[in-house]
Amino acid sequence: MEKMVIDCPVCKGEKTAESTTKKEKIPHFGDILESTLICNACGYKHNDVICLEQKDPVKYTLTIKSSNLSSRVVKSQSATVSIPELGLKVEPGPKSLGYVSNVEGVIFRFEEGVKKALKIFDDDESQKNGLKILEKLSLLSKGDIDATLIIEDPFGQSKIMDIDVKKEELTEEELKNLKTGFTIFEEN
Repeated sequence: MEKMVIDCPVCKGEKTAESTTKKEKIPHFGDILESTLICNACGYKHNDVICLEQKDPVKYTLTIKSSNLSSRVVKSQSATVSIPELGLKVEPGPKSLGYVSNVEGVIFRFEEGVKKALKIFDDDESQKNGLKILEKLSLLSKGDIDATLIIEDPFGQSKIMDIDVKKEELTEEELKNLKTGFTIFEEN
């Protein structure tokens, strides 16, 4: 584990933030780098999990049921996560983070995202749709309804650990349509 004291990128406090990085080998996933940044002055906190090994592009599909809510999920910073029955999809962007959680935790992250969207979009239709999705996510997190969790990763660094998960290679077409979260600068 490595620790450094640095200037906070948010409040600009001099030597107020502690940066910690730790390399670990996780069974079934390989080498990862966990990084944490905490500012003692303003309370800013940033966590990330970066997979250090590139693998073949992969797609994991799991029917979410009450019996697999605790199944382990590793989502890399380059993965797309979706629950198609609810019209939910999170694609990676330049600030996309990786995380280790479980199926229930992924549902919770979607709930938080919908709640944030409800604060931004205040028209009647958006509110109605958002509340309907929150209701379905609540039912899903209790195991009262089933839905499909899909994780697509162009670098093969994500994984769902469950006996019933379907793992398949991404097709060239699927791969071409996926975002990676990386900004690419091309010369003309």
